[in-house]
Amino acid sequence: MVDGGRRDTRRPVVIDCDPGHDDALAILLAARHFDVLGITTVAGNVDVERTTLNALRVADLAGLRVPVARGCAAPLVRAPVHAEEIHGISGLDGYAFPPVCGAPDRRHAVEFLVETARARADLAIIAVGPLTNLAVALRTAPDIASRLSAISVMAGSVTGGNVTPAAEFNTWFDPEAADVVFRSGVPLWMSGLNLTRQASVDWETLRHIEAIGTRAAQVVASLLRFYLGRQLAYGGNAAGPLHDPCAVAMLVEPCVISWTPMHVAVELRGDHTRGMTVCDMRHVPEMNPAASPGARPRGEAPNARVGLHVDRPAFFRLIEDALASLP
Repeated sequence: MVDGGRRDTRRPVVIDCDPGHDDALAILLAARHFDVLGITTVAGNVDVERTTLNALRVADLAGLRVPVARGCAAPLVRAPVHAEEIHGISGLDGYAFPPVCGAPDRRHAVEFLVETARARADLAIIAVGPLTNLAVALRTAPDIASRLSAISVMAGSVTGGNVTPAAEFNTWFDPEAADVVFRSGVPLWMSGLNLTRQASVDWETLRHIEAIGTRAAQVVASLLRFYLGRQLAYGGNAAGPLHDPCAVAMLVEPCVISWTPMHVAVELRGDHTRGMTVCDMRHVPEMNPAASPGARPRGEAPNARVGLHVDRPAFFRLIEDALASLP
């Protein structure tokens, strides 16, 4: 991000997303803490035309004057299946956004990711939608894997899924893409459902957000009011998980989220388990009572740092600080 001609010296990131209510909060949190070089969009919660419009809307809200590049419209193998029942027809229902200030970048998201990774050796990718864009970029330009400093994903789960008993939405939507990313060798941080469900917003927290009083907080409160209503209507849940900001918080304040190294594989063929992240947790005592404290991982070498616990008060302090601080 450039402000008044002065280059931001914070950690450079690109946000790859499919906004989505929780994606919007991820963008706002990243804008507070990182040098956001651009936003790339992918089909997921809704189609890529709507996710791109929503990314432009949130970039305006955050005061981000950065490229927003439209990406892949479908998974690598199968037809897309969206989540309008949770995020509404627009993908970001709950607030009447004004017309956007800009237009999508002329480059495809994959082109933008490759160009940016080659230009910035310390680039991190925060990927909070299906991993299609990133997988295509890694396949198209294998050299960028050695240039990326980190990929932080909201994907998968150590435990159960949300679309199926086994699979979380982002990995279920495009498991072949997730497989490419988890096999890439790039330092990988994983925020799965087992973690993100601990970062749920409830009506009391919503009132705290609304009381912040900034425009960003008011917009987010309106969006979350819709999101909580859909969570209650479709899942009977009195709280809504803020999945995607966890992938940002993992890089902002590692102490907010505890993690352990695991080998993670993505299931591609199972009739009941397609899209499942198979996490080798045999060395983790809380997951396997037979494991000894300090035991080394077994089997294949770990390829991800997998989040296990979130300090919920500290997490929401980050969210509230961002909403209070943005223009």
